[in-house]
Parts: sequence; structure tokens; C-alpha cells
Amino acid sequence: MEKLIVRFGTLHDNVGKPRRNGVLVIEGDHITEIGDRVAGAADKTGGARVLEAVCVVPGLINAHAHLEMSGEAQTTSVFVLTTPTQRTMTCAENASKSLRAGVTTIREIGGTENIAMDLRDTIDAGRLPGPKIVAAGQPICMTGGHGWWAGRQADGPWDVCKAVREQRRGGADCIKFIATGGVLTKGAVPGIEQLTEDEMRAGIDEAHKHGMHCAAHAIGTSGIKNAIRAGIDSIEHGHLIDDEGIRLMVERGTYLVPTLSAIMCIIEAGPDAGMPDFVTRKAREILEHAEGNLRKARAAGVKFAGGSDAGTPFNYHDAYWRELELMQSMLGMDAREALFAASASAADLLGVKRGRLQESEIADLLLLDHDIDSDARAFRDPTVVIKNGRIAADRRTA
Repeated sequence: MEKLIVRFGTLHDNVGKPRRNGVLVIEGDHITEIGDRVAGAADKTGGARVLEAVCVVPGLINAHAHLEMSGEAQTTSVFVLTTPTQRTMTCAENASKSLRAGVTTIREIGGTENIAMDLRDTIDAGRLPGPKIVAAGQPICMTGGHGWWAGRQADGPWDVCKAVREQRRGGADCIKFIATGGVLTKGAVPGIEQLTEDEMRAGIDEAHKHGMHCAAHAIGTSGIKNAIRAGIDSIEHGHLIDDEGIRLMVERGTYLVPTLSAIMCIIEAGPDAGMPDFVTRKAREILEHAEGNLRKARAAGVKFAGGSDAGTPFNYHDAYWRELELMQSMLGMDAREALFAASASAADLLGVKRGRLQESEIADLLLLDHDIDSDARAFRDPTVVIKNGRIAADRRTA
């Protein structure tokens, strides 16, 4: 069992104030000690491997990602023109990229077959590198609804309930419902409701009965409120939320995963990047309202969890840093609040014991070249990624 000692200039533990000039000790897959550099047994290396870091933060958690997609301009072509075997290989490649970029836990929020669940189990067995995966299985949508090309189409409360049971049978950890139209599906209007409140309530009740949390793709105002009233645990996107929706989220403790990268990557790539015209048009329309609405939600006390929608057009799995920077520039968060959203808060939403650096906690952490308080770009290229107490990526030896 290798022992690691990390000597840090600053430690952001998501528990209290930053710690300065100390030592973090890892034995096995847990943190065993955090203390001052000059005090205690932690300063006696005893043959342990010693690492130095300007800044240490918890491993990042991407609560909204699609591992079968790699940022292609034409999203639906991924599912129409590839085989499950090809998508499995893509899924494994993107999981590895995510881990090297500092994402130690990821929620795969909608794919095909049982690919994400099988990859989750393979990574857990130590046979492939990748983050801890929390998998949703197929997204549940209405017939012809947003994401129908990858989803389980269902109509009526009983059929939605059955679809939840099917995802659970396939090994899903959580469930995703499609409450409104979306950007990437032709003819799906983001502001229009899709699954009804009654349909989602039936599915959510069934999922909760089995201890599974539930997410809703919800961009439009009324669809967001339908999902909240139905008992959803998180709203994904939420860009057109209104004051009533914000009030409901605060009252019920519903999380908001803003996926800012998904819209900004489309906008920045522009209309000549090979995307369908309807994708760029819808993204521009949403962006007109998203920043103001999400800032109001934050000011009102809505709980935010980090998630980038990685895999959507030009939104790459090794660039989760972009989401943390956008939470700062678009929503007004400081670096620590963005880190909390993309680690501790996301862990609480997913129900995983990660995201905080304390003694006896799982040792998922990043070593950075710069302190996040002084450099907004500090998350871009972790020096060392540690997952489950083991070095998963080390840029110094690359």
C-alpha cells in the first residue's frame, strides 16, 4: 500500500478557510492526515512518495456529461452512423480524457444501450482508467421528443414508470427525464413542454422508491416548473427559468446544473462550423436570457452543481475547466464558489462521498501550479490527478 505525502502551499478543502503551508497524507485510498508542515508524523516521510504543489483542490465532478459524444458538430450522426461497439470505445476514450483533465467523478447523463454502466463497472474493477461514473442509462423522453435518437421514448405515466424500471434493470444509478425541447434535436423547441408533470411524477416516484436520484433536461419556463413540482432532484440547463421557478427551487432544495459550456461552445464556434442552422439559432436565442436568469437564481439561493454537458458540439471532455471559468465570468461566482459547485455540491447531488478533503475521506484531489484565488485559469492543466489515493495522471512525467 503506497503512502503519498503532498506538501502544499494552499489547500482548498471545501470545508473551511483555505489551509496554508501544510501536508496532506494519503494511505491506501483515504486521506489519513492533514496538518502543518513542521508538526506531527506527517512530516516524517518514512519512505513515502512526496509530492509538492502550489495549490491542492478536491477532484472535480462533472455532473452532466455524455461520454458517447466527443464534441462533434453533427450530434445525431453519432448515434445514426456508429455502432454500439464504436460508441463503447469512444466512451472509454472520453472517460480517460476526463480523468487526465482532473474530473475524478462524472455523471453520464444519457447514452445508449448499457454502455456507461458497463464502462463504470470496468473502471471500478481497475481494468481501464477513468473517473468514477454515475450512470443514468437512456434518457426518458416522449415519442419524438428531444433526444429521441438516443432515448427511451415513453408516453403516459405507466409507460414512463416502466421505462424507469428498464433503466434500473440495466444497472442505471439515476434517471434522466426530458421535460422540454432542446437545442440539438430538429423540431424540438426548448421553450415547449414535453413530458408532462404527471408523467414525470410517476417516473420520479418509481426511481426514488429504489433510491435513485432524478434529473430533468429542462430549458423552458413551464417545463422547469413541471419537473420541480413532480419532485425532480436537479434541473439541467434551466436557462429560461422565471421567478416562480426560482422560488420553487429554493423551497424544495432542487439543484441547478447550468451547463454554460454547452451554449457558449456553440456560439463561439459560429455558424460556419458545420452545425445545423437550427442548433446555432436556438443557442443564440437561449443565450439572450440565460445569464440574467441564472444570476437571479444564484442570488436567490438556488443550489448550483457543476456540469458542462461535455460531448455536445465543440464541448470537449478534457475542457471542464471552461465550465468553472464560465461560472465565474457569467454568474459572478468567485473561484472557491465555482470549485464548490463543481466538487462538493455536485457530490451531494449525486450522492457520492467525494468533493471534500478531510481525514478519512476518499483521496480524490488535484495538484495545481497556481492558486485558484489568484489565477482563474488554474484549473486548466492539473499537474497531478489523484483518484482513490493513486496517481492517475502526472504531467511532470508526460
